[in-house]
Amino acid sequence: MSRMLDAVGRLIARYLQKPVAGYEPFTPSDPDALRHALEPGDVLLVEGNNNISGVIKYLTQSTWSHSALYVGPIAGCVTEDGEPHVLIEANVGEGVVSAPLSKYLRFHTRICRPVGLTEDDCAAVCAYAVGRIGFAYDLKNIIDLMRYLFPLPVPQRWRRRMMALGSGDPSRLICSALIAEAFRAVHYPILPKITAARSLQAVEQLLEIRHSSLYCPRDFDISPYFEVVKPTIAAGFDYKMLQWADAPAIVDAALPLAPQPRETAGAMAA
Repeated sequence: MSRMLDAVGRLIARYLQKPVAGYEPFTPSDPDALRHALEPGDVLLVEGNNNISGVIKYLTQSTWSHSALYVGPIAGCVTEDGEPHVLIEANVGEGVVSAPLSKYLRFHTRICRPVGLTEDDCAAVCAYAVGRIGFAYDLKNIIDLMRYLFPLPVPQRWRRRMMALGSGDPSRLICSALIAEAFRAVHYPILPKITAARSLQAVEQLLEIRHSSLYCPRDFDISPYFEVVKPTIAAGFDYKMLQWADAPAIVDAALPLAPQPRETAGAMAA
């Protein structure tokens, strides 16, 4: 049965991986600013352009359909052009792999940075993700997602649970689950369930970590424990340096920029 599901999942994966025609990011990333802004432990959210991206966007009601963990240069992993692999991600049809940053430079992206993560825990998070390279993608999850490609109304309260369906095999992961498990290994919160424990002496909040399969890319964006880093601003933004297409390249200092009094205007004409 498992082999049959895997075979069906691979067929569906081929369809889901096909890019959507006419995709054009509304705000593509600034390559240089993005490279300089990223730090190990950052979560890079991506607005994808394939069929599965559309499914995830619908189910999560979010711009973000994919997530990858930035771990810095990985030894022995480079492209043919010599660019180092710096991202760990789980992809349909590939499983958990490493990738260069250039893969997503033409996409709309967002950096989410864990606040206050210690250096040791950051290293542990990155090592956890790197150690999962080679794990398979959860094809059972793809079969579940395929049911929702049809244009049927789905109540919002059910969408999160739909994303959680999967094989239950810890060696099979989807993109958000991979990153969630990496942070779970050091007990760093993303969107924990909060319950109140009441006693006669004190009232305290107990944080319960959600199951990794319940996470989706947008959770890192809305998490109160992750900071949104905008590369253009981090690099130092000065709106005065922008070149507008409808503005003259050179402004003549002799021309007034405001209406002049009649006397002054007459004197200028003379």
